[in-house]
Amino acid sequence: MQFSLWLALAGAGALISFTPGAGAINTMNNSLTSGFRRSIWGILGQQAALVVHVVIVALGVGVLVASSPVAFNVIRYAGAAYLVYLGIRQFLSKPELDKEQAAALRNEPAWSMFRRGLWVNLLNPKAIVFFLAFMPQFIRPEQPLLPQYVMLTATVVVIDILVMWFFFALAAKSFQRFTHNARGQKILNRIFGVLFVAVGVLLAVIH
Repeated sequence: MQFSLWLALAGAGALISFTPGAGAINTMNNSLTSGFRRSIWGILGQQAALVVHVVIVALGVGVLVASSPVAFNVIRYAGAAYLVYLGIRQFLSKPELDKEQAAALRNEPAWSMFRRGLWVNLLNPKAIVFFLAFMPQFIRPEQPLLPQYVMLTATVVVIDILVMWFFFALAAKSFQRFTHNARGQKILNRIFGVLFVAVGVLLAVIH
């Protein structure tokens, strides 16, 4: 891949990553509840889903999903339902001021955070459609395809990790002052609950 083309890819990847969405909300929520460092596990789960999307598109399955209203809608509504579920659970969760309960929340298993991040991104068929439009701009069919896909995937993943961790997860630290009392925790739970539900509803209704 030519350096100029790679720079364009990096710029596009950064713009995509900085666009707020379910992944950013999930990252900020993890940073608040489990801490900045441990929020990386949810971010890695989101990247695993991104890699799956790239592979699906590269294998041509993405074309079938994008062209099949039934398959597309099944995935879309499943993803929307999952985000709404996360939002309602967050909205209704009670403030955890007990030290033992707070410690348990901060020590959520890495696999649990990874799995939630995976499903948040995986159940988004619009990502497949996006990569169908995005990837061909940076792939040259006359050149070996595997190295190009590897470079594209690595670039997008690394950029997304950096943006999620050092922008959204760090940004969430500014809200930590609200976590020291029950009223602040309740406000944050409702804010992130509403955000999850809003993204889920948008995913369901926007075509």
